Amino acid sequence: MKLMSTATLISRKRNPAFTLIELLVVIAIIAILAALLLPALGRAKLKAQGIQCMNNNRQLLLAWRQYCEDSRDIMPYGYQAGYTPTLQNYYAWVPSGAPYDLDLAAPTTLGNWDADNTIKKSLMWPYCGNSVGIWHCPADRSLGRKANGDKVSRPRSISMNIWAGGRGDTTDPRGGWSTGSNWKVFRKLTEMTKPGPSNTFVFLEEREDSINDGFFIVQMDGFGNMAQTTMVDFPASYHGAAAAFAFADGHAEIHKWKDARTYPPLTSVLTLNVPQPNSKDVYWMQDHSTRVY
Repeated sequence: MKLMSTATLISRKRNPAFTLIELLVVIAIIAILAALLLPALGRAKLKAQGIQCMNNNRQLLLAWRQYCEDSRDIMPYGYQAGYTPTLQNYYAWVPSGAPYDLDLAAPTTLGNWDADNTIKKSLMWPYCGNSVGIWHCPADRSLGRKANGDKVSRPRSISMNIWAGGRGDTTDPRGGWSTGSNWKVFRKLTEMTKPGPSNTFVFLEEREDSINDGFFIVQMDGFGNMAQTTMVDFPASYHGAAAAFAFADGHAEIHKWKDARTYPPLTSVLTLNVPQPNSKDVYWMQDHSTRVY
C-alpha cells in the first residue's frame, strides 16, 4: 500500500472545497452585481426602443411629405369614415371606420391584425418602402387576433394629429372639436405658418388602450388658460414616461411627460376626453399643433 506523504496531506488541508458560507457569499455578490446591472440594461433597452420608435415616426413623416409634395401640397385626411377598397374619393392617410379601426375590446377587427387591408391601403404606402414596421412602436406589446384565433402584434401604434389634415367626412374638418376661431386645420403644407413646420407635430405614438381611429385629438379650447386643459386621446409613454413625435419639417424627437395623469395604468378600455386642469403635457401638445394668430 502506497502511503501519502506528509506534504501531500498538508497540501490537501490547505486547499479544501468551498464551504457553504463561502458559496453563499459568492451567490450574494452575484446577486448584488445583477441588481446593479439589470436596471442599467433595462434603461438601455428602453433607450434603444425609443430611438427605433423615433426613427419609425420620422420615416412615416417622410412618406407623408412625399405624398403631399406629389399631390399639389395637399395633405391626406387624418380621418375619413366609409372606406371601401374600390372607393375613388377616399383620401385619409389610413383606412378609418369599422371594421378598419383598432379596438382592444374587439381584437378581431381588421385594424388590430390585418396590415394588408389597413396599412397597405394607405395613400402613403407607396412611399413607405414596403416597410410595415415603421407603423409600429417596438415597445407596444398589444395584440390582435386573427379569425383563426392566432394572436399577432397590432400593426399600428402611430396616429396623426387632427390639425394636420383634419376630418374628411364632414363639413367641419375639426370634427366638432375646438370651437374657438384661433385654431386652423391645415390642409396644405404651405398653410403651416403658425406655429410653423418645425413646431407642428404630424405623427405621434398613441397608447394601446387609447388608439382607435386614424387621428389624435388635441383639444385646443383652453389653450392659454391652463385651468381648462383636457386630455381627449392619450399619447403613449412606452419610453420611460415619454413618447415619440414627428414634425412637419421632417425631424422627430422623444418628448418626456411631466404630469403623471398623462400615463395612467394600462387598461382594456381607457376613459377618454378627461378634464386635466393645469396639465403641462396638454399645453405642450396644444403649443405644437395649430394657430391662426
